[in-house]
Amino acid sequence: MFKKKEKHEKNENKKGILNSKWFFGIVAIILIAIFCIAMTPVTLQNDTFYTIKIGEQITKTGIDMQDHFSWHEDLAYTYPHWLYDLITYYIYAAFGMTGIYVTTCILSVLLGISLYIVNTKIAQNQLISFILTVTVIYILRGYIAARAQLVTFILFVWIIFFIEMFLKNRKIRYAVGLVVISTLIANLHVAVWPFIFVLFLPYIAEYILAVIAEVAIYRKINIKVLELIIKLLTKSGKYVDKKEKLEQKLQEIISKNEKIKIKREEELKNPYKIQFNKNKNVKWLILVMIICAFTGLLTPLGDTPYTYLYKTMQGNTTQNINEHLPMTIADETEALSAIVLVLAILTFTKTKIKLSDLFMIGGLCYLMLASRRQITMFCIIGILVVNKIICGLLELYTKNGLEKAYKIVTTKVGYIVIIVIMLYLSYDFYEPKRDDEYINSADYPVQACDYILANIDLGKARFYNEYNYGSYMIYRGIPVFIDSRADLYAPEFSGKKDDIFMDFINTSSIGEFYEDTFEKYDITHVITYKNSKMNMIIKKTKDPNYKELYEDKYFTIYERISDQE
Repeated sequence: MFKKKEKHEKNENKKGILNSKWFFGIVAIILIAIFCIAMTPVTLQNDTFYTIKIGEQITKTGIDMQDHFSWHEDLAYTYPHWLYDLITYYIYAAFGMTGIYVTTCILSVLLGISLYIVNTKIAQNQLISFILTVTVIYILRGYIAARAQLVTFILFVWIIFFIEMFLKNRKIRYAVGLVVISTLIANLHVAVWPFIFVLFLPYIAEYILAVIAEVAIYRKINIKVLELIIKLLTKSGKYVDKKEKLEQKLQEIISKNEKIKIKREEELKNPYKIQFNKNKNVKWLILVMIICAFTGLLTPLGDTPYTYLYKTMQGNTTQNINEHLPMTIADETEALSAIVLVLAILTFTKTKIKLSDLFMIGGLCYLMLASRRQITMFCIIGILVVNKIICGLLELYTKNGLEKAYKIVTTKVGYIVIIVIMLYLSYDFYEPKRDDEYINSADYPVQACDYILANIDLGKARFYNEYNYGSYMIYRGIPVFIDSRADLYAPEFSGKKDDIFMDFINTSSIGEFYEDTFEKYDITHVITYKNSKMNMIIKKTKDPNYKELYEDKYFTIYERISDQE
């Protein structure tokens, strides 16, 4: 009998462990980590190459606000992610390209875990948070790379957490966290620093509207005016009858307000669609935001945190770089699905949404449609709003539906099914890139650069190259015409009259005759994709001004003869 009882207690303990939140959390985090590693690309992309070289340059000359890698003379450079560049270089110097890849895997994992933890804390549901986290990591797979943006993705997730927690209990540690993150982003990736303040706006807008509504509904201005008039009449000792009438009117308004207040409180508890509250902690959040605005001074970049975005928007680079262009929503199935899901839930169900969340998701949609790269912000921030909406929907239309689903998932069979599915998906995504190399010779002129270094005097050469592989040439120590630091080559940043970036755009698209550009910049050599328009024209016309020095499967190098005549 005692044995049966002991066995029963053991079984109950096992069930308790399987159903416990901490056990599910551990399993979820491990599976998310595996999935994130599987989604991390092995092959490096172009920004990583110049990041390494700039980090190395900082160790030699510090942040001198000058470019050292183009053959254009005296170009001003803002070092927009100097701290990330420096850290990346140290990792590369110690562990090589493998170190860069492992670091990217770690950051990818931290992003996934951060999304899961923050969603769980805010939405209070582990299962939905786990599903949405995996979904977001899948959508962001094209943006997981050894770039500063991956670090800032993580920091933005925690910004939302700290804001939400600060508004909930106004603890100083959350305010300190916001200030610290703001300082980090100003040094890690100054281009996205202004976005921090965008994240404050939905909460502030809700508070301001709540204040305006109270002023209008409770006629607070009228009350203040009446109180002032009564005070003045009391001091003067005259117009006693008028004073009494005003006092009577004031009491009527106050009495009416009390009734309105009771009714309004009931309505706010159960609003039709939008939950509209006045959180007094927002006043302190505004103060925190103001403090964060001064963290832009805590960098070695001067006024760059305050001017970088403005200068970028003034120039032509955002109109000609693919990731900055407006999003074609038909091409973004995942984003379209998320928008439709949110609209459908809010339109056809009784599910409610906080006004600040409505502002947040609406603002993120607008930013995403204006610039396709902002799909990242829509995903990592919007997921929190979507999570709340889905949880609200399930709680409204299912009786203990979330609890029942959670209990099914946390059985032995449930865990096995989830683990098998996640491991299968992770393997399926990892397998095609298992044999990938860190540097793809189809995208970057690996052999061509070997030839250049062995056969061409870099002290005399002025290469014309293309945007996408200029960073790799910098990595190999070859001065370039242009690379993916687009802002460097725009007059708003470079300090030059010539718009080098637009000259490249026009030349590469054959909107301008390449020979005119080469003449303007005294080009001596040309390296181009083998299938580029320029190369096809040179070959087809057998242009006598260009002597082919080298050709492989992907790249061609020419010497410009006319420059030497």
